[in-house]
Amino acid sequence: MALPLMRGVYNFALRLTRRPEDARDLVQETYLRAYRTFGNFRPGTNGKAWLFTILYSVFVNRYRKQQREPTMVSIEELVEELPAASRAGDSPLFPVAAGSLAWAEPEVGSALRQLPENFRFAVLLVDVDELSYEEAASVLDCPVGTLRSRLFRARKFLSAELREYARRAGYGDSEER
Repeated sequence: MALPLMRGVYNFALRLTRRPEDARDLVQETYLRAYRTFGNFRPGTNGKAWLFTILYSVFVNRYRKQQREPTMVSIEELVEELPAASRAGDSPLFPVAAGSLAWAEPEVGSALRQLPENFRFAVLLVDVDELSYEEAASVLDCPVGTLRSRLFRARKFLSAELREYARRAGYGDSEER
């Protein structure tokens, strides 16, 4: 049940961590915990939502705590990473399936990064990973009403932030609504 979902789990982990190495570690920990707690999975429920719940829990418990700690980097490492960091701006932040290439556009990624974390995760789970409101609320451990509110506010922000990009890309009318 869980193995066919690994690509989607990895993509969500990558969007959360923004680093392939950390995403792989997060997926590994997610599948380890899923294996250990498979008895808690209820057949007939959405396996993707179950795995995303585990992944998000691991992320919150592990990575957010690490982000608060200062990272020690040697000057040599910093000098080596500077050229690579300037080239990294050319690749999309969010790898996506071929059917949803708009999420990979730099303008969209930039707008998503400006969202508060709770709003960004709500948009990613519902609009990118196509979980239902109930499933996404379960993953984020919040009421469905809270999720809907976050989505409304996030979508309103994204709409305003991406209005000019949408016009240039040919989405919708050029007139104000």
